Amino acid sequence: MKAMILAAGRGERMRPLTDTTPKPLLDVAGKPLIGWHLCRLKQAGFTEIVINHAWLGRQIEDALGDGSSYGVNIAYSPEPEGGLETAGGIAQALPLLGDAPFLVVNGDVLTDIDFTAAFQTASSLPEHISAHLWLADNPPHNPDGDFSLLPDGSVQSEVSGGNGLTFSGVGIYRPEMFDGIEAGSVAKLAPVLRNEMRQNRVSGQKHTGLWLDVGTICRLKEAQAVAGAWK
Repeated sequence: MKAMILAAGRGERMRPLTDTTPKPLLDVAGKPLIGWHLCRLKQAGFTEIVINHAWLGRQIEDALGDGSSYGVNIAYSPEPEGGLETAGGIAQALPLLGDAPFLVVNGDVLTDIDFTAAFQTASSLPEHISAHLWLADNPPHNPDGDFSLLPDGSVQSEVSGGNGLTFSGVGIYRPEMFDGIEAGSVAKLAPVLRNEMRQNRVSGQKHTGLWLDVGTICRLKEAQAVAGAWK
């Protein structure tokens, strides 16, 4: 089974750090942010990794190479400098991801989501399910959440009555979910997921452990402290 790390974002809220360094390569306790994902994916049994990139993407390839220093094999999916958004980036990378369900991880989060369990979940994904998402409690910057998780394990787009949870940026997807997106097209993931939710094709689970959206310099400092304790 393959995993994809999304690393094409410009990182506007991290400027000026990201003016010269792509966000996935920012240092977090002596290791690039994306390096923590590579290590944990390798530990979970993922050895075939696809990484997309846009802004300063050559730096990512130069820093990570073929992945051998992390014990994995990395294939790269380059995008135009402005990027293709999440769904567009995944659609662009489909030739590298194959025909089986694959794991996708946002490159700008720090989390202890169990990737070993994710491997097992993907292997037993019901045929009628096109996406399985990990959801987390809402952080201060997203108080209403993104989606709701129902008792039967299905995920719906309607959020009301304080039942919303935040999408962690970690999910398992069937490649067919992106068939309607042409390679090279700009497309966001949320509309694609909501369409699948309307057809009851999205399942999910709540993650109660560490999940940090490393989207600002303040949260980068928080990630450095957390990862420092991991070391």
